[in-house]
Amino acid sequence: MTTTENVPQLRFPEFSREWKKTVIGKVLTIGSGKDYKHLSSGDVPVFGTGGYMLSVNDYLYDGESVCIGRKGTIDKPVFVTGKFWTVDTLFYTHSFVNALPKFIYAYFQRVNWKLYNEASGVPSLSKTTIEEIGITIPSLPEQTKIASFLSAVDTKIDQLTQKKALLETYKKGAMQQIFSQQIRFTPDEGGEYPDWEEKKLGKVIESLPTKKYQLSSSNFEQVGSYPIIDQGSDFIAGFSNCEELVFSNIPVIIFGDHTTILKYIDFNFIVGADGTKILKPISLYNSKYIFYNIHFNNVKQEGYKRHFTMLQLVSLQLPCFEEQTKIANFLSAIDRKIDLVSQQLEQAKAFKKGLLQQIFV
Repeated sequence: MTTTENVPQLRFPEFSREWKKTVIGKVLTIGSGKDYKHLSSGDVPVFGTGGYMLSVNDYLYDGESVCIGRKGTIDKPVFVTGKFWTVDTLFYTHSFVNALPKFIYAYFQRVNWKLYNEASGVPSLSKTTIEEIGITIPSLPEQTKIASFLSAVDTKIDQLTQKKALLETYKKGAMQQIFSQQIRFTPDEGGEYPDWEEKKLGKVIESLPTKKYQLSSSNFEQVGSYPIIDQGSDFIAGFSNCEELVFSNIPVIIFGDHTTILKYIDFNFIVGADGTKILKPISLYNSKYIFYNIHFNNVKQEGYKRHFTMLQLVSLQLPCFEEQTKIANFLSAIDRKIDLVSQQLEQAKAFKKGLLQQIFV
């Protein structure tokens, strides 16, 4: 590691020269997007700050470019190549001078664009502001090496993103076929399981009682290691003044009356949200199967509230306990694969974030 001002913390060993300080406006030209409504349908993609919009028969630019939002989403640079068109809320870049577009794309990802926001309402950037932002760049060979390396990381992230999406699509299709009984599981010893029965969910689950649990310095260590379900849709860290202590290691379903909480839990935890129900299926019903079935039935919400009374009236098709268990185990195996890929994806993103902090000046 070197302390030289214009040298990054992390670099390829064959390079040693200091990077050159300049401003963005001296290494590229910023182009403005335009209205496309006068154009006909075609094969040229049109991009806005939200991504691809449609395809038209003309183009603003043909080549490699880095796009950055003029208004709205200003902190999500996008690399595009080939013929394209951008709308007026999205700048594109061209006419690069001693700068590679893919290197600029990587550099743009580490810029805190929100610092340059010029509006109090919808975030906005101007050409002048972008052009005056300082940038420090190396020689073209080093830019090429950095861009190639980061492109490989991006490819890994894209592959994991696609793999996760495919698994989620597969799970959705599997659930559709399972709960419509197009696919049936069979006993290990052969034969068939009994026909499914229809029952209201209120006849299948019970809401477990909870007690108010006041945290104090004397009992904090006792509960301090438990995750908390609060008013959001996930676990949070920290404690409220008053919590509800929940039973230990009992598979339950968490259902929020006033939130979007719907979770399957089988470990110790604390509930810190009013209107949160702790549901446990009665005997002969598998907790995780019921959880998946609730998900599949997509219980509707009324405004911001999801009513427990509505949940109880939902009709479920229920197989015998043995088939419920097989279904739950099958879907759980898919979930484990999705979770693994999600972890790998987050690790890859964190790795890239660390690189961006160290590989640039």
